[in-house]
This record gives sequence, structure tokens and C-alpha cells, in this order.
Amino acid sequence: GILSIEQLISRVGVIGVTLMALLSGFGAVNCPYTYMSYFLRNVTDADILALERRLLQTMDMIVSKKKRIAVAHRTMFQRGEVHNKPTGFWGMIKSVTTSVSGSENLSLIQQEVDALEELSRQLFLETADLHATKERIEYSKTFQGKYFNFLGYFFSIYCVWKIFMATINIVFDRVGKTDPVTRGIEITVNYLGIQFDVKFWSQHISFILVGIIIVTSIRGLLITLTKFFYAISSSKSSNVIVLLLAQIMGMYFVSSVLLIRMSMPLEYRTIITEVLGEL
Repeated sequence: GILSIEQLISRVGVIGVTLMALLSGFGAVNCPYTYMSYFLRNVTDADILALERRLLQTMDMIVSKKKRIAVAHRTMFQRGEVHNKPTGFWGMIKSVTTSVSGSENLSLIQQEVDALEELSRQLFLETADLHATKERIEYSKTFQGKYFNFLGYFFSIYCVWKIFMATINIVFDRVGKTDPVTRGIEITVNYLGIQFDVKFWSQHISFILVGIIIVTSIRGLLITLTKFFYAISSSKSSNVIVLLLAQIMGMYFVSSVLLIRMSMPLEYRTIITEVLGEL
């Protein structure tokens, strides 16, 4: 029926799985780009100093032009106070032509100031980006940076492999019968030829892996949604945003349970399937 558990979870799961796919795609691109030294551009102290010098020169030009505008305004104000209004026909023409030419010069200088201020903003952002890149280069030389660099390469290869296998499963309509942990342990045991209780250890390792996936994925979701809500929230919309966050968290959790079945041994996967329905 329409109100059955299977029908409701299937519709909630569509939104949750789509959200998971978006976050996973963003993470799969952003994480290696952030931590892998391959994507770091070479930034030296000379590059930073040169850009900072350009920024200071631009700021000096802005100050000098604003000073010219202030001096011109002061001069015009003093003239208006000291001299009386011009009398006669030629005096009126002289005052009009003088004020028009002066206002044109001031408007032209103001346009130059606006352009220089926009240039200074861009230079400042580029300078901050260079400093951040320099810090990332220094961080990549540490032990933790090398560790994250290795993880970046590992998970990049793993991501490509998952995309390849998912495409094959969709094209040939295949469903995996063995979870990745059990399959990996079986391959390792058969390759090394050692005595190992595959069923016992695959069960425990699978649950640990599932717990790590749940914690890290929900943490990533909360961090991403928090940044998004900070950008759009206000005093009037805060209650609506909290309600929306609760709805998204529920959908995300249900979708996590649906997708995590493939990381669990077959008997536990069957139990979850019986509860949620044949999805």
C-alpha cells in the first residue's frame, strides 16, 4: 500500500541518497584537491612579496587620488565662502564653466579611485590565497601532511574503482553478494595461504567500518549544512532552517542505513532488508 514502510522509505531514500551522492561527489573532488601535494602550485616568498608590493602601490595611488579629491573639495568650499557671487553676464559664464570643468575632473578621478579599489580587492584576495597556499606547502612537508597526501592518492584510486564497478553493476544489473571487507579478507587469506577465521573477523571489521562511515558521513553533512545555513540564516528564518535540518538529517540517516547494507555480512544485510522491505 501507499502508507507501507517500504513505500515511505523508498521515497524518503530518493532524496537522502541524492543528498549523499552530492556530498560524496563534492568530497571526492575537494579532499584530494585539498590534501594532495600534486595540486599545490609552487609559491615562493618572492611571489608573495611582489604581489604585496603591487598591493601597497595600489593603496598609495588610491590615497593620493582621494587626497586630490579632498583638496579640490576644500578649495571649492573656500572659494565659495571667500568670494562673493559673481556679478554680471561674463561673471556668470565664468562661474558656470569653472564649476563644470572642476566637477568633470573630480568625477574622472573618482572613477579612477573606484577602479583602483576594485583592483586592490582582487590583489588582496590573491595575496591571501598565496599565503594559504604557502601554508599548505609547509603543512605538506610534515608527517601528517605526508600521511594525508598518501590517503589522497589511495582514496582517489578507490573512488575511480568504485565508479567503474558501480557503472558495471548498473549496466549488467548486478547486485553484490559479498561485502567488501569479507571479499578483501578472503582474497588476502587465499593469496597468503594463512589460517584465518574469515567469518569472525569480517563480522567485527565490517561493523567497525560501518560505524566509521556513519560517524564521518554525518559529521561531514553537519559541517556542510552548518556553513550553508550560516550563509542564508537570519533571525526570522532560524526556526524554519532548524526544522529543515531535522528533516534532512532523518532522510540522510535512512539513506545511510539503505546504502550501508552492502558493507555488512549477508546475514545482517538480510535482517535489515526484512525490516525496510525489498528496496
